[in-house]
Amino acid sequence: MTSKADLAVLKELFQDLPPTGLPVQGVGVDLVHVPSFAEQLAQPGSRFADVFTPGERRDVAARGGHARHFAARWAAREALVKAWSQLVYGEPPLLGDEALRQIEVACDAWGRPRLLLGGDVAAYLGECRADLSLSHDGEYAVAYVVLSAASR
Repeated sequence: MTSKADLAVLKELFQDLPPTGLPVQGVGVDLVHVPSFAEQLAQPGSRFADVFTPGERRDVAARGGHARHFAARWAAREALVKAWSQLVYGEPPLLGDEALRQIEVACDAWGRPRLLLGGDVAAYLGECRADLSLSHDGEYAVAYVVLSAASR
């Protein structure tokens, strides 16, 4: 339990920080069961066959080719679509499954993920900042996306 003294110290530390200026527009999270995803990924003609970009395939191969890395990237796509759906709540979806092919997870030299958007997805979300967090543990991979009203 945090004491009143601890809270006072925290308040003092953070009182002079400026607001981020990034109002949240949407939040999405997706959880993928890796063994089930791996089975679907291995099926000939799977819907996943042409979703992942060459860059993603190279990145996953460099990490050992484990299905958990593809599962996390799939979760990122789903989480982005869920966050985006909050922007158009009450309206029909703007795009179908083709949107999933216009979303890519790229990592920097230190392995930090970022979403790269192309095509119609980039056109619709061009003014939004999309922040991504990925994780996997055991049989599950998870992605969390926050859309903010600020361009990169």
